[in-house]
Amino acid sequence: MSQSMYNGTISRDALERYLSRAVTAADLVNSSTLDDDLRMIGNIGAKFLGRASGVWLLEPDDDAHFRNSRALAERVHAVDPDIMLQTCIFEAVFSGVERIDIPDWVFEAFRLPVERRTFRYADMLFDSKPQGFVWDGDGGIPNLNKPETQLWFYYRAVRYIDAGYEAIHMGQVHLYTAEDLGFQQTAALFRKIRDYARAHARRGIVLLDAHTHGVNINGELLFDFHSMPYSRMPILDRTGDKLALVQEGFSEGGVTPSGWSCDSLPMLMELDNWGGKFFSESDGIPDERRAWMEWWGYDQITWFASQDAESRDRFLDYAFKWTAVTNIHAYLQMPVRRTLGSCRISMPASGEGEAATDVYQANRPGAGCPLGFGQEETIKRLWQSEEDLRGRASNPLPNAPFGAANDFDPETGVKLPARVVLYGSFQHQAGAINYDSNSETTRMYYTGNGLYRRTFVFPFRGSFDYAVAPYGTLSQTYSIDTYPRSGSSTKSTLVLERDNEAVEFVFDFANRQLTAHVVEGR
Repeated sequence: MSQSMYNGTISRDALERYLSRAVTAADLVNSSTLDDDLRMIGNIGAKFLGRASGVWLLEPDDDAHFRNSRALAERVHAVDPDIMLQTCIFEAVFSGVERIDIPDWVFEAFRLPVERRTFRYADMLFDSKPQGFVWDGDGGIPNLNKPETQLWFYYRAVRYIDAGYEAIHMGQVHLYTAEDLGFQQTAALFRKIRDYARAHARRGIVLLDAHTHGVNINGELLFDFHSMPYSRMPILDRTGDKLALVQEGFSEGGVTPSGWSCDSLPMLMELDNWGGKFFSESDGIPDERRAWMEWWGYDQITWFASQDAESRDRFLDYAFKWTAVTNIHAYLQMPVRRTLGSCRISMPASGEGEAATDVYQANRPGAGCPLGFGQEETIKRLWQSEEDLRGRASNPLPNAPFGAANDFDPETGVKLPARVVLYGSFQHQAGAINYDSNSETTRMYYTGNGLYRRTFVFPFRGSFDYAVAPYGTLSQTYSIDTYPRSGSSTKSTLVLERDNEAVEFVFDFANRQLTAHVVEGR
C-alpha cells in the first residue's frame, strides 16, 4: 500500500498526482472497444478514470451491472494496479428502484430493523415536488433528508467499493441536499461510506466529489476534491463555431477529510454532457444567436466532438493552458470517452466509408477503435508539458483579493492603486468586452514591490493593442512608454504568431512601465 494513502486518507501530493492525470472515461464499463481503450489509457499514462461506471437510468439487471463493474476494475488493474477508478451516484432516481431488494447490511448500517422489501421510489422524492424535481412521473431528484434516499445512496456506494472503485462522483449535490440546510444528513452519510471504505476498499479509501464549488462546515470540507464543468464565451469575430472560456471554477478551502488544510481544494474541470445537440439544421438559427445557446447549441462534449480534428486538438491545448494559468490547483479532466446524447457524428470508419457514432472516444482510429476521434497523442503531449505553465505563470486563485488595498510606494509615499485594469482589442479573447477600461475580468493582481501582473491564454493568433488603466479610469493610462496619456487613443501592440499563447502582462507602477511577454514552454 502506498504510504501516501493509508487509514482512509490521501496526501495532497498523491491527490494532485491523480488529478493531474485524470480522464473522463464515461461508461467505460459498457465499451465495445475496451481492449483498445486500455491500450490508449496505458499509452497516455492516465491514473484516474472518471465516470468509468455508474448509471443514470437503471439497467434491467442491477446485479449484472455490478458484476460488469467489477470485471472492468479487474481488467484495468491488471494493466496498472495504481489506477484509481471512479463511479457515479447521480442526483436521479427512477421507479425502477422498486425492483431492487434492500440487503440486510444496509439496514444494519443505519441501525434499523431488517425488512424483506425493495427500495421505495415514492419515499425518496421531495414532498413539495418543486418545479423540475419530478420528471414525467417516473423519475426525479431524490431528497437526501429522506431515510430511504440515504439507504439508496449507501447501498450503491458500498457495492461499487466492493467492485474495486476508489472514487465516487456524487452528482449535483446542491439539488438533492436542498432541504439538508446544514448538510448534517449528508455529512453523516458520507462518514458511513468512508468508514466502510476504510475497512473494505482495495486501498482503504474512497474519494468523494461532486459538481460543486465546495461545502465547508465549521472549517471542515465535505468533499475530497471538487469538480466543475467549464463555462464559455463565444468569439464572434472568428469563422465557425469558436469560443473562449471565461473565468470559472472557484474551489472552497478548509480542512479536508484526510486532515490537511488548504486555501483552495484541488479540483477537476471537465467537458460536461447533458443531452447533446439542441437545434436542427432546418431551424435556420443565425450564428450570432446560436453562439449564446449553451455551446453554440450543443452540450460541451458534443460541441467539442463536432469540431474538426485540428480544432479539437487546438481547443484541448487552450483549455489545458487556460486551466493551468487561471487556477493553479485546478486540472483539466481530459475527455477520452463520453456520450454525445442526441447527436450523431459521421466519422471515417478505418477506410471503409463513414459511420455515425453517438460516443466521443479520444482513441486514435484503427482496427481496435474504428470511430476514434484521435486526441490520444495530444493528451499525452500536453501531460508531458505539465510543468511548463503551472506555477510559473499562474494567476492568484480565483476570487482572491487583488491586493494593494492599503499599500504605498516606499520611494514617494504615493498610495498604490487597488484597481488596475488591462484593456484593449484583446479583451474579448479573455471573455470581456473590448476597450472596457473598467472590466473586472481583465483586472491585474498586485504581487508586491509595486508590480501588478496578469496572465491570459489567447486562443487565437493575431495583432492586439493594449494599455493599462490605474483605478479603471482613462484619466491616467500607460502603454508605449513611461508617460501617461488621457483617453483611449495611445496603446501598445502585441503580435502573436500562434494560437494558444500564454501572455503575462506586468505593470510597474513606480516606473510607469507596462510590458507583455509570451510565457514560453520549456
